[in-house]
Amino acid sequence: MVKHNNVVPNGHFKKHWQNYVKTWFNQPARKTRRRIARQKKAVKKFPQPTAGPLRPVVRGQTLKYNMKLRAGKGFTLEELKAAGIPKKLAPTIGIAVDHRRKNRSLESLQANVQRLKTYKAKLVVFPRRARKFKAGDSAPEELATATQIHGPYMPIALEKPTVELVKVTEDMKSFNAYAKLRLERTNERHMGARLKKAAEAEKEDKK
Repeated sequence: MVKHNNVVPNGHFKKHWQNYVKTWFNQPARKTRRRIARQKKAVKKFPQPTAGPLRPVVRGQTLKYNMKLRAGKGFTLEELKAAGIPKKLAPTIGIAVDHRRKNRSLESLQANVQRLKTYKAKLVVFPRRARKFKAGDSAPEELATATQIHGPYMPIALEKPTVELVKVTEDMKSFNAYAKLRLERTNERHMGARLKKAAEAEKEDKK
């Protein structure tokens, strides 16, 4: 029996539920459609690699991701100059360029310059017009054997850290790390006072 002035519950929880059901029956057809589109795109852009232009190796931003290597937007003008590739020629031979990026370390600069040189050594340049070769185009023998690269080209390989195995000695077992840390912490805390005391003692000795 309802007590006091409460609202009579009248919840409708099964209103037209069939209208809100999401189906995914077109997924296999979409998979086929995407695959055919990729194949058509690869044929259209032959002999360029299907994965797009070559990207530099960069480190992620912020403290959380800066230990990870990933592909960047494009090579800097400094990297292209060091590799001997003109900045206007680079996009025409499948190299991404980013004029806003800056080189913050010598290691990354050298790694990307080496990446560009390796790419340049493997590069096969087709002439814009058939049978009309220009300076910089590859020889006809190379063009005959050239194939289109599918998937990522020159993928970024992450270096695995090496682990050195050491035999545990008796000195290692007897070493008390906690006591050592406490001692060093105490030494650091009293360093100023001890230096001051030593300076004063030296003054007294001179007198």
